[in-house]
Amino acid sequence: MHLPRKRFHPAAALCLLLAFSSMAHAVDVRIAVAANFTDTTRDLIAAFGEATGLEAVASFGSTGKLYAQIEHGAPFDVFLAADSHRPELLEKSGQGVAGTRFTYAKGKLALWSPVRDTFEDPKVWLESGKFARLAIANPKTAPYGLAAQEVLTQMGLWESLQDRLVRGDSIAQTFQFVATSNAQSGFVALSQVRAWDEKGGSLWVIPQAYYSPIKQQVILLTRSATKNAAHQWLEFLRGDEARSIIEESGYETER
Repeated sequence: MHLPRKRFHPAAALCLLLAFSSMAHAVDVRIAVAANFTDTTRDLIAAFGEATGLEAVASFGSTGKLYAQIEHGAPFDVFLAADSHRPELLEKSGQGVAGTRFTYAKGKLALWSPVRDTFEDPKVWLESGKFARLAIANPKTAPYGLAAQEVLTQMGLWESLQDRLVRGDSIAQTFQFVATSNAQSGFVALSQVRAWDEKGGSLWVIPQAYYSPIKQQVILLTRSATKNAAHQWLEFLRGDEARSIIEESGYETER
């Protein structure tokens, strides 16, 4: 499936420029990161700095929106997406360096509520419709949202629950909808639940058979093809220390 190119309004271009003005100070590597990987990335950046002495700065957002920013010249060196599709598109278009794309994490989807006993049998709870709001990420821009859509479709509930779905622009916003009780429950990344400060709640780690694998891929962007620090970040991401951090956060890795 090819993602259509959209025209950038001049005002949007100005907003994009202002958004990156805070990144103007000299850093070694700039990374665009899918929102689900926020907490893990912060741990990785700290470990990367200790191992190499280099400074990495990350910007977080939905994979779809970051992809659009990269297409329109956002000053990133590396893209950590929450899918494999958009890094592949960048590679094919020449905006990503061929041969640098690989799966750095495999995501896990979960149905979660911070309130204990929200559901004992998650399938029965979803089918009952005894809730006002169910949060998911936007399936058009967030791979975890697309996975949630697949789950509800497989359960035969996608159409019947449309008026109760609240969609976050990213999986980070979706998590906030649930954490702040703006939705009774929601489909989030398992890693977000593990990083949550408070304990308890209701959790269903959804079986892989319910949705397509969430293979999160990284790619070096062509504008930084010769940037040594960007290559060092990719090398670090493949290493044992990074993989241990990623796995402890609730993901699987390819070893």
